[in-house]
Amino acid sequence: MNRRIALQHLVESSRVDAEVFQLRPDYRAVVIAVDGLVPGPSDQRSEALLQAAEAHSRSLLGQTPVEQLPHVAAWRDAYRSFGAKPQRTRNSLEGLLRRAVTGLPRVNRLTDLYNAISVLHQIPLGGEDLAGYVGAPRLLRAIGTEPFDTATGGTETTEHPEPGEVVWCDDAGVTCRRWNWRQGRRTQLSDSTTTALFILDALEPMSDDALQHAADALGSHLDQLGPDVQRASLLIRAEPGRP
Repeated sequence: MNRRIALQHLVESSRVDAEVFQLRPDYRAVVIAVDGLVPGPSDQRSEALLQAAEAHSRSLLGQTPVEQLPHVAAWRDAYRSFGAKPQRTRNSLEGLLRRAVTGLPRVNRLTDLYNAISVLHQIPLGGEDLAGYVGAPRLLRAIGTEPFDTATGGTETTEHPEPGEVVWCDDAGVTCRRWNWRQGRRTQLSDSTTTALFILDALEPMSDDALQHAADALGSHLDQLGPDVQRASLLIRAEPGRP
């Protein structure tokens, strides 16, 4: 199958369950699948993006506490809606903003890129290695028996989400817990990742235009990470008139 067609099939197979939209009807996601990435260490381009993100974070937090930033506050409310405590389990955007004050991590140019875009556009943004995926991504409310592979104290272990917790899954189990809190080891990006999946999560007050702008910025930078990068994307939102 043509690579672009395969990527398009994957994103078009992505799903958000109705129970999630019942919880937050304003939820939207852009799913981006990409292939042909050339792995590499942090470089001048990724360093410049990270420095811009750090400066943007300092500017924002110089005026407003992190928990009061509009999209951070919206995600804190979303976490409370399914029983999570945002003071203990911070959404990925809030986690990055808090780190950005003293300096974002330098990992590799792919990870640096999506972390920087997350901070610059004020949006939770997850990145995963598609080579570890089994089937298409799906956002649902957990039963509580789904496996989640993680590490505790340096030891690999399998955990399970709380019943009702909002999680991203594939056919093999949970890939990200609490919507956008912690990603699993099976699908985590690595220094050798060549094909990846990115999920941009939005709630009000983020507009559709702002969400699309963030997705376009990410896509534009991804296109520069190889001579033959292919990608496909999909916007997922609640269908009008559906419960």
